[in-house]
Amino acid sequence: MTFDTNNSVTLKIWDRSALHHTLDTAVSDLSARHNTTKCRIAVTCSGPNTFTLSVCEDLALASA
Repeated sequence: MTFDTNNSVTLKIWDRSALHHTLDTAVSDLSARHNTTKCRIAVTCSGPNTFTLSVCEDLALASA
């Protein structure tokens, strides 16, 4: 796990069977750390087996 900034984290997930659980846990942790709802956390695939989670400043971006 790499914290890119205060508002994002990058994860490299090798175990495909743990993919959803790992991402759900990371989203919950990031939203709790920023005292915001989970729907304000954006998850993007930023490379092979690599995902970046970030806090959306604009709520419209979270629903895109």
